[in-house]
Amino acid sequence: MRAAKFGLVLAAFALCVACGPALNHNQAVYVLVDTSGTYTKEVRKAQAVVNYLLGNLEPGDSLAVATVKSRSFTEKDIVAKVSLTRDPIQVNGQKRAFSAKIAEFAQSVQGSKGTAYTDITGGLVQAAEFLNETGAGSKTIIIFSDMQEELDKITQRDFPMNLKNIRVIAVNVVKLKTDNIDPRLYFGRLEAWQKRVKGAGASEWRVINDLERLDAIFTKG
Repeated sequence: MRAAKFGLVLAAFALCVACGPALNHNQAVYVLVDTSGTYTKEVRKAQAVVNYLLGNLEPGDSLAVATVKSRSFTEKDIVAKVSLTRDPIQVNGQKRAFSAKIAEFAQSVQGSKGTAYTDITGGLVQAAEFLNETGAGSKTIIIFSDMQEELDKITQRDFPMNLKNIRVIAVNVVKLKTDNIDPRLYFGRLEAWQKRVKGAGASEWRVINDLERLDAIFTKG
């Protein structure tokens, strides 16, 4: 009798586990491309990074690319976005179309006059909102910028961000002229962003300046 009851308990437990929420193994990546000041010269490198990401994403994954401008908290700054279907044949077409949009974007930005200010915070907040809406199990923000935030006098960004369970990776953080004079400015800037991002709940902060090591984007540190 006890054995029968124990068997029923095990069966009920197995049923509960089976009915529990399924783990989402898809990943979503949001790329922020700095288009302020002289950083527009780096847009071709950003294009190469996006194409690398496209080649590594699988059916069910999502990708978006947006610009960092004087004010970046708006969906209007999203250059391209895609959620890959489960059909491998359709995925190839989606990737080609996405790559074409990024090529057009890079062509339009290269050599143009960059924006006067750099709203990295607004871009991060917009990115987090997009990533959370995807429901992906793995969420990553990639920032292609020198990480020097400059805001006008009326833009308000001095507030806590929510980057819970999101990885944040800064790529190609070029050094400014002032950094060359005093390297402490460069390292201090990165340290300040690390503190702010981790304080906002991000699961990881990483800097990748060697574009030959982009595989680290898909490797959790």
